[in-house]
Amino acid sequence: MKAAAFAYHRPTTVAEAVARLGEYDGTARVLAGGQSLVPMLNMRLWRPAALIDINEVDDLDDVRVDGERTVLGALVRYATLERSELVAERLPLLTRIVRHIGDRQVRNRGTVGGALVQGDPTGELPLAALVLGAVVTATGPRGTRRIPVSELYVGSYATALELNELVTEVEFPRSPRHAAFAELCRKHNDFAVVSVVATGDRDPDGRWRDVRVALGGVADTPVLAPTAAAAVEGSTLDDAAVDDAAAAVLEVVDPPSDVRASAEYRRHLVPAYVRRVLTELRTGAAS
Repeated sequence: MKAAAFAYHRPTTVAEAVARLGEYDGTARVLAGGQSLVPMLNMRLWRPAALIDINEVDDLDDVRVDGERTVLGALVRYATLERSELVAERLPLLTRIVRHIGDRQVRNRGTVGGALVQGDPTGELPLAALVLGAVVTATGPRGTRRIPVSELYVGSYATALELNELVTEVEFPRSPRHAAFAELCRKHNDFAVVSVVATGDRDPDGRWRDVRVALGGVADTPVLAPTAAAAVEGSTLDDAAVDDAAAAVLEVVDPPSDVRASAEYRRHLVPAYVRRVLTELRTGAAS
């Protein structure tokens, strides 16, 4: 099957892209990497009146440093995250987690902004952005606004963005010193059945602070697990504290049943993967 007919625009500035979106009163879609959009067009799950191709918009593919903050343009590709020394130094979790996304062809085209706007509840980039406390900048006809990723998602594949808003960049605060990640897929780099990430800083006495735990594939959106994080805050990530966190995490999950796994199976996996990731966090910091 091929896509239904649509108009095509290729703006060169953010202002022009926003104006084009406004012309179609919510019936246009933004084309960045196209790794999710194009298949949906071809299956006619989406039939937009127009595509606004932003690949020629200036300055949307930059990686820049602003003090402790690292700012990624919306068109920064997965491959850039994978290969950039600057990203590896300042946001090592992104360098690691992006290698679990798709294959080489997908990573060469897929974009940071596109991944966040797509809002796949099993997506690795939304999960990493959530646990790292990222903030999205969106520009629309009423100006620019900043949206924490923790407030970006309102449901599965649904964001708080207006239909005439364009994501232009994603800002990350200082990265924690330590991070651990694990996911289960039916096959290599498939959509995750369950994914878990944990971050934190370890004091000289071995105690952990600012711990954050987030999960994907277990609800309509990626979710933080504050009670699980609180269970290990101030601890040495000893086995008892890790077990408490693994038990507490179940309060934030509401997993779906789909072709990859049942809700019951996902619920069974969650404590085991939280335990695995927190143990890896402890072991990695000690090595």
